[in-house]
Formats: sequence, C-alpha cells, structure tokens
Amino acid sequence: MMIEVVIIATTIAAFALSSILTGLTFFLLGYLRLGVLIGFFPRHILVGCIGGVGVFLILTGLTVSTRLSSDALDPPTLETLRYFILNAHALAQWVPPLVLAVLLRFITMRWKHQLVFPIYFMIIPVVFYVVVAAAGLDLDFGLIQFTPLWTTLPIQFALLFFNILHPPLNVPALSVSLDVDIDTNKELVGHGYSNLLAGVLGTVPNYLVYVNTLLFYRVGGGTRIASFLLAVATFILLMIGTGPIAYIPVMVVSALIFVLGIDLVKEALWDTRNRVSRMEYITIVSIMVTMTAWDFVIGVLFGIVVSCFFFVIQNSQRRSIRACYAGESATSTVRRPAAHRAYIREVSQQTRVLRLQGFLFFGTIARVEETLRNIVEDAAWQRNPVRFVVVDLSLVVGVDMSAAEAFVRVQRLLAAKGVVLVFCGVTADSHCGKALSSVGILQEPSVEVFETLNGAMEWTENAYLRAWFRAQKSWTTPITLPGRRDTSLSFDESLTGSPRQMQLRDVGERTIAGAEFLDKDSENSSEPYNTLLNAFSSYHDVDQNTFKQIAPYFERFTFSDGFVLWENNDTPDGLYVIESGILRASYKFAEHSPVIEESMVSGTLAGELSALSGMPRNARVIVEQQAVLWKLSLANMRRMEAEHPHLAQIFVQLVLKAAKVDTDILLAALATR
Repeated sequence: MMIEVVIIATTIAAFALSSILTGLTFFLLGYLRLGVLIGFFPRHILVGCIGGVGVFLILTGLTVSTRLSSDALDPPTLETLRYFILNAHALAQWVPPLVLAVLLRFITMRWKHQLVFPIYFMIIPVVFYVVVAAAGLDLDFGLIQFTPLWTTLPIQFALLFFNILHPPLNVPALSVSLDVDIDTNKELVGHGYSNLLAGVLGTVPNYLVYVNTLLFYRVGGGTRIASFLLAVATFILLMIGTGPIAYIPVMVVSALIFVLGIDLVKEALWDTRNRVSRMEYITIVSIMVTMTAWDFVIGVLFGIVVSCFFFVIQNSQRRSIRACYAGESATSTVRRPAAHRAYIREVSQQTRVLRLQGFLFFGTIARVEETLRNIVEDAAWQRNPVRFVVVDLSLVVGVDMSAAEAFVRVQRLLAAKGVVLVFCGVTADSHCGKALSSVGILQEPSVEVFETLNGAMEWTENAYLRAWFRAQKSWTTPITLPGRRDTSLSFDESLTGSPRQMQLRDVGERTIAGAEFLDKDSENSSEPYNTLLNAFSSYHDVDQNTFKQIAPYFERFTFSDGFVLWENNDTPDGLYVIESGILRASYKFAEHSPVIEESMVSGTLAGELSALSGMPRNARVIVEQQAVLWKLSLANMRRMEAEHPHLAQIFVQLVLKAAKVDTDILLAALATR
C-alpha cells in the first residue's frame, strides 16, 4: 500500500513538473512576442500539416472502428490494408461509419445551419440502440486504462519539446481553417497560464488541440457562453466519471473521426488545387505522405526542407536584372551647357548600366555574371567597347558570399580590359556593402562606390569631360565640375590608339570644340555677354548684338560656399545665369519621397521658370562652390519689356527653350531611377 502511494505521488509530481516547465516556456514565448516567428512558416506547410492530420484521423477512424490497436496502421502495411478490404467482419465495422461521415458531408452541403452537425450525431446513437434492442444483441464495453509514460527528467524535456512544438503550428493552422485572425503571442501566454495552473494542481500539461477546437467552432462554439457550457459539461463528466462514455456507440466515434478527417483532407488537397502553385501543391502532398508514413514532426521537418529546396528553385528563376542599358539613357541630373550635354550623350555609349534587384545568391548570380561577361566579349567589344560598367544595387536586399565572389571574378575580367566597375546604391556599412567588402572587391583600384545612381553617372560624365579637356592641354577644366573630385582615373592624354579614346576625340571635336566658348581675354569678351552667349547660343540663331543689348539689364553677384540662394516656396526675385561655380537645388515633392538633387554649373540658368511665371520657388538652392551669378531681377525684366518689347520676347523664348531642355533632362534622369 505504501509503495502504491509513493508511485502515485511521484507520478503526480512528474505531471506537475512537466506542466510547470511547459507553462513557463509558453508564457515566455508569448510574453517576448516570439510567436511572430511562426510567420516564417509558409502557408502551404501549414496546409500540408492540416492534410496530414486529416489522413491521421481517417486512419484512426479505421482502427477505432475495427477495434485494432492504435499503432496498427503506423505505418500502413499491405497485410493490414488487405484485412480492411477483404475481411467481411472488418468491412462491416468501418464501412457504416464512413458512409455516415460521407452522408453528413452531403447534408451539410445542402443545409449550413450550425445545429445540423450535433443533431446528426445525436440521432445516430438513438438509431443504434433501437437496432440493438430490436435485434437483441449483446454489447461488450471495454475499460480504458491510462498508464504513466513520463517518469524521468530527460523524458520531461522531450515532452516539453513535443508540447511547445504543437501550439505554434496548431494556432496558425486553426486561423487558416477558420479564416480568422488569431494573435499567436496572446494564445501562447494563455497556454502558459493554463499549464502553470495545471502544474500547481498536479495534473498533466495541456495545449490547443487543433481537431477538437475546429469541431467546436464549426458547430457554433465560438462564443463565451458556449465555452462556459463546455467547461461545465466537462466538470460534470469529471465528477461522475467516464462511465457514460462507454455507452456511446463506437460507430458514432468512428463517424465523427471520419468526418473531421475527410474535411481536413479535402481542405488540404481539393480546396487548394487551384490556389497554390504546382511546387506548393507537391509540398502539401509530400508532407501528408511523410506524416502518414512516419511521424508528425518528421512530416513538418520534411516540408520545411522541401520548401527551402523549392524556394531556391523559384528564386533562381526570377529576374535579378531589372534593366540593362547604355549610359546615354541614364544621364545625371546635372545642368550642363548644351555642348557638354551633346558630348556626354554620345560618349556615354561607353557606359553600361546594370540595375539589379532582389537577393543575389548562388541561384541568381549566374545570370548576372553571364550578362557582365557578355559586355566585354570579343564580338560585343568590337561593336561597342565600354569604359565604365555601373552596377546599381539600390533594390538589392542582400548579397551572399557566392554572389560576392562572382563579382570578384567579373571585376578581374573587366580590369584586364581597362573597364572600371562602379557600384552604386550601396554604402560601406550596408548589408550589401559589408558582403562586398568581405571579399575585398571594394578595395580594388578599378572599383568605385557611390550611394546613388545619379552620383555614379555624374562621376562618369565628369570623367569624360576631364579626359577631353586634358587632351586639349587644358589642365584646368574651363568649368567647375560637381560631385566627387578625385582624379585617380586617367585616360590617355592624346585620346589616340584605341576605339574608345578615338571616339572621345571625334565626339569632342564635333561638340565641345565646335561650340562658341569665348576666351575671357578676347577683345570681344565682356561680362555678362560671354556668359549669356555660352548659355543661349546653342538654342537659337540669334545675332550676337542681341546679347549685348540684353547684358545691361543683368547685375553681378558673388556668393560664397554654403550660401542659401532661396528656400522652397520663397517668392521669386528674378532669374540667374551662372558665370562660374556650382549651385545645387534640392527638390522635395512629398513627405514620403526622397530629396532629389540637381547641380547647376557655369553656362546654365537657375530659377528661370518661377521667375517667368511669378509662382513660388519649388526647390531649395544653395551655393555648393563659390559662384559668380548674373541676376535679371523682376524689376529689370519689366523694364526690358517696356523699353524693348521685341528683345524681351526673344529673351523669354530663349529662357523657355533652355528650361524645356533642362526639365526634359531632369525628367529623363528621374524616369530611369
């Protein structure tokens, strides 16, 4: 007797310890809001688990109907299946419950009321006992005995793992089946409280049972009153014992199990046939087969492995290359003189822009590497040799080591051809930047890095301009260039000897050399005449005397670095023509949009549209490098209109033409971002 008491006390203590460990784990998972981790489980894995549970219930219905042991179909064997199909007694045991389950499915398709389900299963026992009484049959009810399974501490932790595995899967699966939003963290905290209470009372751990909860909700048990009534009924059953359960016909239990199993299998296989991709459907079926043949946990792990495999395949088929085009289609937002613009437009054919997207890993980098190699292949190289390859990573979320190593291989190939690899949309401390730095590619001498595509294109355009002016033995570029001012990149000074250099020479002679840039030491040179001629001569065939007549209306101003010329929404006071220096305009079109910057160099206009229209300024303009500006105030503009109307009309036309070209350049640059 004493030994029995010790055994009972030890068993209760083991149950209590297991419940407390489970409760603490659930509570911490919910309190720390780690339930969100289940969001990393793809939906089709949860659907596969639902289908696996459905198959398990159908097999359980077979074993319950035929009174076989619970592991008789674990796994199903040919001999067992032959017994179910060929044995007449077995057929008589499991076919009626299955027919009742299928019949209920047809009934619920016609009538959707929530009472159909419970009334149906209340009628079956009545009919069953009527048939038994009429036939005078004898019933043999067995007693159910439960034996303790967990007696050692290692097994306690094994039980803990098993317990915490189910709710994070069952709760989202229930959410899918009921089509409602369920807070996983809140459910885990609730599980923690219930298990801690169970531990204090010395009973076994508990967690949400997917099948029972789904059945409860489908018969209208989604209210607090229904939950309270269920608790009262369970308490009454606890008080009176399990004796009344023995009078429930096995046929009812089997039919109920079959109903749930068929519903879940239908939900997993039939309802998803046109809603998921082929690979996802294969994953669902494979999880169901694995769970049936082996185990629930193994099925889930197998599904995760299969999903990872399919994930790699699917993402490898996605396009990592968003666009690939020549540099002439992706100019910077710098306002330049027309001659410089024409020169850059042609020589930018030596620039290739490759815009990437997504996550670059071993499955997607192969196409990127192939595209970059094709740029310097012999056939393509002969048709159109390149000087810069710009790789835009602004839409790339990450780069794995395989992709970074691929860039190293490509960079070596490009460097051998004298091509500079330019990365943009990345910083040294970003995820992509750290991945590229880890393989040492950003430290290579023929690799440049910029935060934006505009910065990269601005740098390449400046490099082309510097190459031309140096070839003309003009070591100091006639105009100040914006952007980064490093001079580590050098072209051959003579621009002869290779197709790339000869193209720069030929284009420069047609554009920059042919433009009218007056020397400041010329006898005909005076300001602002020279600046006006440089700014407008390419837009209209105007007599140079026209510019001399316009010049007296302008006033000269000098501004130092950092001076704010005007703020956004300021009232315009006139327009400016830049003689020297650099201005930078910052546009902010909306709160959620990024700031767009535009540089303006000598020979260009600033503030022309707002001055002509009389509307507020649409940008903030500062002096980036000390600038000399010629201002046409609104008062002088009105005076010119009164004194020389025809001259004012010609000038307005010139300004509008220049403004249209500058606006088109800005819009084209923004369209490629």
